[in-house]
Amino acid sequence: MSGDFFSGSSNRSLSRSLRGLVVGPLLIAFCCGVILLYRLSVLPAWQLLFAAMAGCGVLALLLPDRWGRTAFILLAALLAGTAWASWHSSQRLHERLPAAWERVPLEVSGYVCSLPARGSFNSLKFDFCLVENAYQHSVQAPSPAHPLPSRLRLAWYGDHPDQLPGHTLTITVVLKRPHGGLNLTGFRYEDWLFRHGYRATGSVRTVVPDASIECGLHCRYRYQHRRLLNWVTAKFGEATHFPLLASLLIGYRGAMTPAHWDTLKATGTIHLVAISGLHLGLVALGIGCVARRCAVRVPESILSERARRRLVFGVVMIGCLAYALMSGFTVPTRRALLMIAVLGWSLLQGWHIPPWRSLLLALTVVLIADPFSPLDAGFWLSFCAVAVLILVFSGRLGAVQGVLALVLAQTAMFAGLWPGLLLLGQNQPLAGFVANLFAIPWVSMVVMPLLLCGALLVALVPASSVWVTLLLDTVLGVLWQGLQWLAGWNSPTIQLGVAAAIGLAAVVLLALWYPQRGFRLALAVCLGLWLVSHVWFQAPVDNRPVPMPQVIVWDVGQGLSVLVRHQKQALLYDTGPAIPGVFSAVESVILPNLRALGVQRLDTLVVSHADGDHSGGLEQLVTELPLARLIGGEAAETAGRLGQAGLVRKVTDCRRQTLMLGRLELNFWRSDRAKEGNGASCVLRIRDPDSATEWLLTGDITVREEAEYLSYLNDQSAQKTQKARNAINRVLLAPHHGSKTSSSDVLIQALSPDTVIYTAGYRHRYGHPHPQVTRRYELAGSHQINTACAGAVIMGVKSDGLVIRQVQQSAPFWISGPGLARARCLERLRNVTQ
Repeated sequence: MSGDFFSGSSNRSLSRSLRGLVVGPLLIAFCCGVILLYRLSVLPAWQLLFAAMAGCGVLALLLPDRWGRTAFILLAALLAGTAWASWHSSQRLHERLPAAWERVPLEVSGYVCSLPARGSFNSLKFDFCLVENAYQHSVQAPSPAHPLPSRLRLAWYGDHPDQLPGHTLTITVVLKRPHGGLNLTGFRYEDWLFRHGYRATGSVRTVVPDASIECGLHCRYRYQHRRLLNWVTAKFGEATHFPLLASLLIGYRGAMTPAHWDTLKATGTIHLVAISGLHLGLVALGIGCVARRCAVRVPESILSERARRRLVFGVVMIGCLAYALMSGFTVPTRRALLMIAVLGWSLLQGWHIPPWRSLLLALTVVLIADPFSPLDAGFWLSFCAVAVLILVFSGRLGAVQGVLALVLAQTAMFAGLWPGLLLLGQNQPLAGFVANLFAIPWVSMVVMPLLLCGALLVALVPASSVWVTLLLDTVLGVLWQGLQWLAGWNSPTIQLGVAAAIGLAAVVLLALWYPQRGFRLALAVCLGLWLVSHVWFQAPVDNRPVPMPQVIVWDVGQGLSVLVRHQKQALLYDTGPAIPGVFSAVESVILPNLRALGVQRLDTLVVSHADGDHSGGLEQLVTELPLARLIGGEAAETAGRLGQAGLVRKVTDCRRQTLMLGRLELNFWRSDRAKEGNGASCVLRIRDPDSATEWLLTGDITVREEAEYLSYLNDQSAQKTQKARNAINRVLLAPHHGSKTSSSDVLIQALSPDTVIYTAGYRHRYGHPHPQVTRRYELAGSHQINTACAGAVIMGVKSDGLVIRQVQQSAPFWISGPGLARARCLERLRNVTQ
């Protein structure tokens, strides 16, 4: 459809048409500028970016060449987007908790700005927004040079009431700067904290109501939202499916259990309980239909057609805003509200805008209103989903309705979003296709209308709550039973790479878009044959080859996990920590990173010993990855754990032996004395003879086992010359994360490692690595790396020797910037060693 971006008139001047054609590229350049910022490892000064933008604008005015002017105008728009995002990011990063205030009790005042929800270890988690002059402290340190954090993410542990004692509070807290695991891929907690504006996290010691705190507009809204939760709980709390009801009605997901999330994840329907475009679109559609029907009954002499459209638009936006506020006004809700407002306003003004320009305008408005949006996976998926639907349905000669439209839409979404999900570290369960075909129309046409109307009826007629609850429980029960059945369906699994997923998406979307029936039939047959061959005649699972040996120490917090690989062989040493129902390094770190590296099977899994920070998530790893050999320091206990989970696996006891992995020599050892606990750790020495490089993975052995191991090494190397031993480039993973019960002077002097790596948690209560230990390694001349500071450590053998790379060195600016948690962590490590 032809048309200017801002007018639907058919009699436009040529200059106005050209101006309309220019706006699209300018908006694209601005959006690209915003998105570009989050690919940088250094935050550019927004003042310089605005100055450069102004300079480009001046050059565009002075240049006589048309193409030169256009290039500088587009560059100015790109710089404007980057400057806009940079200004917001610098303001957010400017809020900073002083390093001296970490792990020190502080008294803060403010109000609860989220719905408190139950967490792990009998905790209550909530957001706390601070008022002016909120911090009271007794820390002997200079006054902060930066503004203090205004929004905290807190957890209240221990025995306490189920609810906070008030809305405005004075709380004693112990805080930490934003910090999380930093690996090649997978979920990054620091990204999530930065995106949502949490500049510190911590735990609560005491809570006291404080009525003297002035409650502004945002404070009062959050108070009313908590009251709404109390009302919903009082009226519908007895419902069997109350967690689903509360999620869909007011956006409260605190009542969801791990079983709920497992079912939603297995069926690809998590989006159903995250209030976003689907829910707000249904509200807009429902209110719009009712408002339109009422408006057309008013005589045109009283209400003109234009006034009628304005009235309907106003009613729709008021209804959508009310539902957005009722559901917590979350980031996805605000984004969906902006998109609906842009689309509704364009329809109201009578603009004849092509769908792609409408999408571009909505994208621009979202990025202007919330320049942090590119950090959300939902941002990319929502706009990609709309783009897929526009591609499939726009420009069709005949309208597609009913079941056919639903099938076309779900097929397009399933295939079109697959590459994006893979890039985000997720996968598409085949059961999700069927689940969404069933769940989306059921939620759209049955659950949401009954839920909203039922809640309104209960608010007007409280006596109706009993039978309304029964009705809502019934329709939600149908939804949940269907999802549970599909979650248990043993559907075939298709593992695709990104390139294959892009090819599949292109074929499916082309078949849906191109109108020629024979062409579609031919593509459908080819796709069906490919699917059948892929599922029933799968090629043997194999790993992506790596030409040179590689060792990766994952950042799993207070725990340990190391990947060793060469050619097509791979070994994993330990699986990191896990807290059942809360966190698993296997799920959030190891599996996503192994998939990204092309590791589809393990030749050897070594579980050094059975402690939870070394063997967490073992059952999930064994279930999801083919495994040839499993070796354990505490083999019987490891086998027993797997047996309790219904997994029968042979666990070989760690004994003194040498195996090969590519060209790498794997030398295993375990103490003859210790049979359980830390001392029973399976020690693995990895040698690359070609590069004279050696890695020592020591688990949690203590000083006693260290002496025993040194005696063993001396026996093994008795026949080697001293010159050959000194030529080795040795990397040591500090025993027991750098605990003072390990890393004896004797061990350090005997091994004299070139590099020592501590796998420790940031500001962990154990305080690893211990200052005495770091001083010993410093005196030995070892280069020291702590994963709490450096993130994952990637070591590869090149022609010029061992190359060590720390992920922190290439991390984005909100993680690796100067003065932030990781930079100060590196400073503390250096200061301790001096």
